[in-house]
Amino acid sequence: MLNFIKRYWTGFLAILLIIVSVYFIYEKLHQKKIPSYLVVGTGHIDGDLINLNVKYPSRVEKITIDDGDKIKKGMLIAKLKSKEYEAKKEQIQKEIEAQQKLLKAKEIELNISKTTISQKLLKAKYALNSAQNSLNAFKKEIDLQKNVLSQAKKDYKRVKNLYKDRLIEKRKLEIAKLKLKTENDKLLSMLEKQKSLIESIKIAKSNLIDAQAAQKNIDILKESINALTFKIETLKKSKQEIEVILDEMKLYSPIDGYVVEKIANVGEVLNSGMSVATLIDPKSLYLKIFVDTIKNGKIKIGDKALIFLDAYPNDPIKARVTKIAQKAEFTPKEVNVRSDRIQRVYAVYLKPLKPNPLLKLGLPAIGVISINGKKLPKSLNELPKL
Repeated sequence: MLNFIKRYWTGFLAILLIIVSVYFIYEKLHQKKIPSYLVVGTGHIDGDLINLNVKYPSRVEKITIDDGDKIKKGMLIAKLKSKEYEAKKEQIQKEIEAQQKLLKAKEIELNISKTTISQKLLKAKYALNSAQNSLNAFKKEIDLQKNVLSQAKKDYKRVKNLYKDRLIEKRKLEIAKLKLKTENDKLLSMLEKQKSLIESIKIAKSNLIDAQAAQKNIDILKESINALTFKIETLKKSKQEIEVILDEMKLYSPIDGYVVEKIANVGEVLNSGMSVATLIDPKSLYLKIFVDTIKNGKIKIGDKALIFLDAYPNDPIKARVTKIAQKAEFTPKEVNVRSDRIQRVYAVYLKPLKPNPLLKLGLPAIGVISINGKKLPKSLNELPKL
């Protein structure tokens, strides 16, 4: 048997080569064709990147993530620090405390003024009323004294005439004269006292004006207290604004997803708008493929589709067409077949029906679209190689 094989091995080899050649010729002549109701394209997994930016100039104090890390919504990504804003907050706090002390002093002054000035005003009003009443009563006494004096003058004149006619003795004339002088002196004294009472009224009126002016000081104090209260509230709002700024220097993840790239490092000074990290939400991942102008006209938003990853050719990921570019572009590098890179194409976006852990940003993939809802392939083996 061995001798037979050694003798005819060249013949066997020739027959084997003929069989292999026939197989490849058959495969070439009977290549799998893409059904007319399917559109197939290649591309890469893409997604909507989230740049976690700095809002205010600050220095990176802490970074909790690295490239590729899984993150949860609300997780602390980075902590920043600004000595300028912290100093400003401290300055505002000291000013608030100073204004609060001044406010307290003004409130104490107001309480004292309310008591003392109110008493002073009451006393001034009472003193004025009392002086006016005394003057009015005294004027009546003066009027009576004037009548008495008038009567004394009449008596003196009558006695004087009687004495002249020698009807009465001289002693009675002297008594009448003395009484006239006494009543006149009394009137003069009362008139002087009246002047004193008038002066007292003037003083009481002046005191009342002073008390009323002091009463206005209470209103001024109240206005000062209101102004201080408003200023303190304004300072507190300024402090709250600084606190909000300092709070925004703690950057938290807005999504459940992954870190695409850590950009900033501890100790770096960042200006407003600069990025600390780039994140991505797996829910935003999609496959971007490119189709020619003829096929593009047949595709509609919502068409059923599948995504095949190179590593999992038998595990299709269900998807739908979510976007079709409205403007053609020159064939990008993502289209690998040279024959497909000689025309202008349209970008078509395929989004998975639900998040899939196999999808990663930048992975090459093949997209298959059913333009009339017919059967989609279960494996890449059912399609010709691209």
